[in-house]
Parts: sequence; structure tokens; C-alpha cells
Amino acid sequence: MSSTKKQIFAEGYSFKKLFIIFVIGSIFGALYEQILNLVKVYFTTGSIVWELRRGVIYGPFSPIYGAGAVLMVLLLAKPNYSNLKTFIYGGLLGGAFEYIISFLQEVFTHTTSWDYSNHFLNINGRTTIPYMVVWGLFSFIFIKKIYPYLSKSIEKIPLKIGNYLFYIVLIFLSLDMAVSWTALIRSALRRNDIAPITPVGKFYDQVYPDHVLAKSFPNMNFKTRKDK
Repeated sequence: MSSTKKQIFAEGYSFKKLFIIFVIGSIFGALYEQILNLVKVYFTTGSIVWELRRGVIYGPFSPIYGAGAVLMVLLLAKPNYSNLKTFIYGGLLGGAFEYIISFLQEVFTHTTSWDYSNHFLNINGRTTIPYMVVWGLFSFIFIKKIYPYLSKSIEKIPLKIGNYLFYIVLIFLSLDMAVSWTALIRSALRRNDIAPITPVGKFYDQVYPDHVLAKSFPNMNFKTRKDK
């Protein structure tokens, strides 16, 4: 008599589970940035402003936070480090990731979403030591307190429902990120007076001009050759 093992959706450190972590991190990251901006504007001007803070044109997603959450799981949760090592490695990981993303964004899209040049103990304006401490604390809370519960909850999703949602969101986010980031690259070329050479470039110029992108990414600073 043979027994069949019950199939579990997104078991262990499977791609499906990591992708769901990515989506959840992206949503909470966008929400966190919007709340943080609301608080800053309120204490500065006394006004209540709910402004979009996201990394794609469509949907409440900030993929930088999603990617950061996945890296934390793979590099901090999987090895099962001690609390102290999780804090230290998490701070170093967060600072390095923030620095690299800032550099790549400026190189490929000629835009910046943050500049810490006037902050205490900043590193080339791309990250700061105090923020790395915050990343360390967040890493500890996420890996040691939140992730174990989150992982079990994801595995409890019914198999068929989980698979349908996985493929739908995967296709949508993949297209969303591809369109959003290539539109930003085309914007950088356009602002440097480089005409489109393909129908795709012409399409982006018509559908995603700079004023449309500025509404989708209000925290981005767009640069031209004169700014270099």
C-alpha cells in the first residue's frame, strides 16, 4: 500500500515562495515609503500629502524592497545565523544593496531617487552608516520574527489557488518592470537628444513622455548632460 505525499504550495526555499516574498516586500516597501513621505511633509509643512512612492508605472510595487526581502531570506534566513550575526550582516547587506541600486539607477536611467550627501556618515551620498544600523535592525526583526510565520502561512495557501495567482502575478509584474524600466532608459536617451531608432522607442516617446513618468515616479530626479 503506497502513500502519496501531500503537495505543498511553495515549500521550503522554492522560487514560488521567494517570488511571493518579493511581491509582499514590494507592496510593503511602497506603502512604507508613502507613509514616511506623508510624515515628513506633515512635519515640514503641516499638510497631509499622500504621494505615490513606487518603482514601476503600474501597481503599488517597489521592486527594490522586494528584491531586498528575497536577498535577506537567501543570505540570512537560510544559513540560520545567530541574532548578532543577522543584525551585522543585515546592516552590511542593506547598505551595500542600497549603494549598488543607487549607482545602477544613475548609470542606466540618469535618475536618482535618493541623495544622502547632506546626511551624517554618508557614503558617496548613496547610503549612510546610521541607515545601515536601521537595515540591521529591520533584518533581525524580519528574519527572526516575521519570516518564520510568513513562510508557514504561504505554504498553507491551497495548491491550485496558489499556482494560479503565482503565474498571473509573475506575468503581470515581469511585464510591468520591463515596460517601466525600459521607459526610464528611453527617457534618459530622449533627455540627451537621442532620437528613437525603433518603433518601440517612438511608442515610448508618445505613451510615456517625461511628464507622465514624473507623475509615476515623483521622487525621482531626472538628469541631463548639463547636470553631469
